[in-house]
Amino acid sequence: MEIRAGRDAPVKPLLELALAPFIRFSQVQSSGGLVLIACTVAALAWANSPYAPSYFALWETPISLGFGDLVLSKSLHHWINDGLMAIFFFMVGLEIKREILVGELSSPGQAALPVAAAAGGMAAPALLFALFNHDLPSVAGWGIPMATDIAFALGILSLLGDRIPVSLKVFLAAVAIVDDIGAVLVIAVFYSGDISLAALAVGGGIFAAMVLLNFMGARHPAVYAILGAALWLAFLKSGVHATVAGVLAAMAIPARTRIGPEDFAAHARRLIDRFESSRASDRPLLANPAQIAALESLEHACQKAGAPLPRLEHGLHPWVAYGIMPLFALANAGVRLGGGTGMVLGEPVSLGIMVGLVAGKQAGIFLTCLAMFRLRLASVPAGLGLGQYYGVACLAGIGFTMSIFIADLAFGQAGDLGGQAKVAILAASTVAGILGYLVLLATTRTNGATPAQAAPTRAPDLE
Repeated sequence: MEIRAGRDAPVKPLLELALAPFIRFSQVQSSGGLVLIACTVAALAWANSPYAPSYFALWETPISLGFGDLVLSKSLHHWINDGLMAIFFFMVGLEIKREILVGELSSPGQAALPVAAAAGGMAAPALLFALFNHDLPSVAGWGIPMATDIAFALGILSLLGDRIPVSLKVFLAAVAIVDDIGAVLVIAVFYSGDISLAALAVGGGIFAAMVLLNFMGARHPAVYAILGAALWLAFLKSGVHATVAGVLAAMAIPARTRIGPEDFAAHARRLIDRFESSRASDRPLLANPAQIAALESLEHACQKAGAPLPRLEHGLHPWVAYGIMPLFALANAGVRLGGGTGMVLGEPVSLGIMVGLVAGKQAGIFLTCLAMFRLRLASVPAGLGLGQYYGVACLAGIGFTMSIFIADLAFGQAGDLGGQAKVAILAASTVAGILGYLVLLATTRTNGATPAQAAPTRAPDLE
């Protein structure tokens, strides 16, 4: 069924009208974070309700894939954490590659500040956690407070609207991307199991084949999907965590175009002219082979003018933001919050995580930025102040997705340490999010200008 709004208005299918509110919601930058929060609350409520046994039993449901003797059997929880999260890390890898090629990490001058800030923001929390858990079994969780949840952090930043300069959002995104690189390296080196050199060699061969196909000009997503799945399976059997395969697969995705902007524009004009000249008033498009051929040629030209990397990143984003990450939160954020929650937060592992995420991230990122500014290794962009950098440092303490993921690798889903870690991550992320929002709200009011209104100003005097 279709609805026509007016005489010359385009026809709108009823389904498009029905889905319009959901489409508008998905286009709001903070919507992914809101869905993530909703699933976290749902998991906590379910795990602490009379139906808690069904919550924990659900994620232990065994699921098997394969045929004959080639069967891979894992619990639903492991399929989410080892399988679906590999797709999440694949998208992280695409973002990393884009930033390195054309983004804030594409030149040493641009990358210096976010790289240094992210390094400080990883080192300080890890050291603080190790300090609280020295000589204890829980010291294995030192990587938990290193991570920043980019979706949550940018979502909270977007709640402040146009009051936040674009350059500040770019800085936070760049810091989070470098943070993700660090988290992937930590997972690969410190949170992998016994290494199978044979399986790792197979994975290396598959990755080399993907890089070679990229070099030879292969661009069809199916080619990389099949090899990417084989790469994931090889890493799963190798002992290196399977999600690392997602990042490696992303590095092999083509980022080059086959036709330049000028050639594409000229070719597209010729095809549009051909489409127009082939139009017949008495024949619909479906019965006009010349117009169909022109459209197919234009579509092929668009494919050549674009690159697979941004297309994949754009196509995967809604599935990751509204499917994989909320499902991960639902499966991992459900922890019991009995009457002893206050005592749990006083345990060394909880203190290490909370102090690491809340204080360590602030100190590591902000003090590094301050040092870079004082040493004239970087400059504060016009319209920004040190208070806003401090607000971003606070927001970086939102660990959530990556922190929970590393906690699961360090301590396992069950057990006292795993539960304590997740409670501390939720508490610290909440404190960091609220504190960052309030600091940025105060500093934007102090600075008193939105990006549209702000006049160019010199960087603050740091001497």
